[in-house]
Amino acid sequence: MAKVKINLRSMSPLELEAFGRQVVNALDGNPDFPNPQPPLATLTSGLDELKTANGDLQASRQDQATKLNIRDTKVDAIRALLRQSAAFVEAVAGDNEKMILSAGMGVRSAASPSQPPSAPGNLTATEGDHEGEIDLHWDSGKRGVTGYEIQRSPDPPTQTSWAHDSISSKSSATISGLTSGTRYWFRVAAVTSAGKSGWSDPATKIAP
Repeated sequence: MAKVKINLRSMSPLELEAFGRQVVNALDGNPDFPNPQPPLATLTSGLDELKTANGDLQASRQDQATKLNIRDTKVDAIRALLRQSAAFVEAVAGDNEKMILSAGMGVRSAASPSQPPSAPGNLTATEGDHEGEIDLHWDSGKRGVTGYEIQRSPDPPTQTSWAHDSISSKSSATISGLTSGTRYWFRVAAVTSAGKSGWSDPATKIAP
């Protein structure tokens, strides 16, 4: 369903009044929206009160705090009425963007689907602190990453030789329990709520 876009909170009181008049003019006699809710007379009356409040505020700065409070009360009332108008237009128009635009309102942009992250970069493999250990390091640089999957392969790697090794919550890991003097290959993928990245370029090292 198409969603109405009105951005009321970003409008100044004068802009809010002007937008309200625009909506009234667009809905008045509009055959697509018979019997608007709230009634246009109610919305117009509220706009007239807001105009008076705006004028009073500009005409005199005396009792500014009181007049500002009155004006803000009218702003909140108009926002509530315009939200009712938006809900009415959306319910009647459904997915018909042209109908929504004819009511003097905007149409929300469709949300862009989340994309999986890019593959981690600069994967390196170095000797660990103990026999049979290899330390892995790679660039994180990915927002929203919840973890990294590490795969390893014997030498030489093939399309079917890769197997799951471990999961790391940071951009480094120590792989232990390896056979000293044996060459191993490693690759890493980033995991986010939008999915998993492709695999990094592989790194290789002979276990100490």
